[in-house]
Amino acid sequence: MPAAMSSDTVPSPTGSSPGPILGLDGEPLRIGVLTSGGDAQGMNAAVRAVVRTAIRLGAKPYAVMEGWAGAVAGGDGIRPLEWDSVGSILQRGGTIIGTARSAEFRERAGQLAAARNLLEHGIDRLVVIGGDGSLTGTNEFRKNWPSLLEELVSSGDISAETAAAHPVLMVTGLVGSIDNDLVGADMTIGTDSALHRILGGPSTTSPQPRPPTSAPSSWRSWAATAATWLSWRPWPGAATTSWSPSFPRARTGRRTCAPSSRRAGRPGAVSPW
Repeated sequence: MPAAMSSDTVPSPTGSSPGPILGLDGEPLRIGVLTSGGDAQGMNAAVRAVVRTAIRLGAKPYAVMEGWAGAVAGGDGIRPLEWDSVGSILQRGGTIIGTARSAEFRERAGQLAAARNLLEHGIDRLVVIGGDGSLTGTNEFRKNWPSLLEELVSSGDISAETAAAHPVLMVTGLVGSIDNDLVGADMTIGTDSALHRILGGPSTTSPQPRPPTSAPSSWRSWAATAATWLSWRPWPGAATTSWSPSFPRARTGRRTCAPSSRRAGRPGAVSPW
């Protein structure tokens, strides 16, 4: 059994660890955490959980700054994290380690640079927080890892011993997306906050709490928009009609709108746009 999985390194139920979890090279495991793609509320909480859990178990966490762009760039793009590095961040929006989409990472040269820079820190385990594109790209990188190492050894960028100590890239993906589009998951990171913001939309026009809208007393109607299909979750309980531009156009050239729960069983109305 590899040292990383040996029974004498499993933490006790009380949360204390008898010693650091070791990798194949005999050194404490180094775990990289990165956020990629569009940011979502709750990413900071996920980063904090990863970092402090890794430290508690005796591993060494590293931040890969600005998504895969930090891995490709190397240098300060990969930084060690301590317990206090993720203190007082739960209430902050976005992600403290930055996020970006990296065009270089899509190319073979970019992946070679990312693998080389990660191995400089002994990192062969990653926790990636992002959406579909980020996790799909990460999976391709994981599958390419053995051939990337072979190429790096051939070019002299890393030694054969380094490649042997890190033969596979282990990845954990956390879906950070307000779209809640992961099959089998009840809710992805960011969805709950996005839904709360949508639900508060008719009652407020600023981030500060305000009294409920006075529109009903004036016999006014509200028209509100929401990103992607999130509008389908909160609105039907109170909305008379929900429109979706994703529906195909009817033969009249107008988009149809689906009935809300208040109009269940009735034919869908027709949107004028």
